[in-house]
Amino acid sequence: MKRIPETDLILNADGSVYHLNLLPGDIADMVITVGDPDRVGEVSKYFDSIELKKGKREFITHTGTIGNKRLTVLSTGIGTDNIDIVLNELDALVNIDLKTRTVNTDLRSLNITRIGTSGAIHADIEVGSLLLSSAAFGLDPLMNYYKQALNDKEINLLNAFKASLPKSANLYPHIASAGKGLLQVLGSDEQQGLTITAPGFYAPQGRQVRAEAAIPGLMEIIQQFSFEGQRITNLEMETAGIYGLASALGHQAVSCNVILANRATQVFSRQPAKIMDHQIGRILEKLTVIL
Repeated sequence: MKRIPETDLILNADGSVYHLNLLPGDIADMVITVGDPDRVGEVSKYFDSIELKKGKREFITHTGTIGNKRLTVLSTGIGTDNIDIVLNELDALVNIDLKTRTVNTDLRSLNITRIGTSGAIHADIEVGSLLLSSAAFGLDPLMNYYKQALNDKEINLLNAFKASLPKSANLYPHIASAGKGLLQVLGSDEQQGLTITAPGFYAPQGRQVRAEAAIPGLMEIIQQFSFEGQRITNLEMETAGIYGLASALGHQAVSCNVILANRATQVFSRQPAKIMDHQIGRILEKLTVIL
């Protein structure tokens, strides 16, 4: 089998993957990603036991158990550039023999659940609620570097979104969908919608502070999009990258968006920590009881 060179998959001196600083046995098949490193402990405090704590840069990892379920919670930092690192290195840990640098014959599929904050773009989506991304449009360039196998539904949805954008915008969006099995488990009784993954927090999400935005009315364009009964519901900065790479690598992924702001009503949560803690508890219960 083809050997992966040292410069393509970099390992630390102890054999761990370069950025995450993890060894193959350090992670569970059930992985929770959070953006904020401080949020790792806010998830793992619900664990019955914690067997491992590791960290390097913004990548903090705790692995433990709830009941008889083994889980890993890992911080990614902000943005899909970090998602490129996290998803590839997680996959390497379970699907590559790090000693021989060859792909394993039997491939494992991880269940990856993102728990992150997000802003809703329609007035009827309540601040404090949970929204799961059925699919995500990426305004970032990450998946333009990877081959994707899109189905007809995804192609039609992406084409409709592209047609809604002004030609002067110079945007090259991509699309990726949630893992069907994991979405069914976590989202059967939750609101769902299409998510925009932006490559920044300010102008890329239609905000105007002082630097002049190059795409006037971006928020209105996104709010008005509709295709076959589907609408864009929220904006954040990681989901499309997680979905795209998870699909390319054969993993299941779902993004759980805790709505802390509503851009339509211009309301921001007054109790963001309390809301996040409540939704973390609900998601963990589903992952450990239902799945």
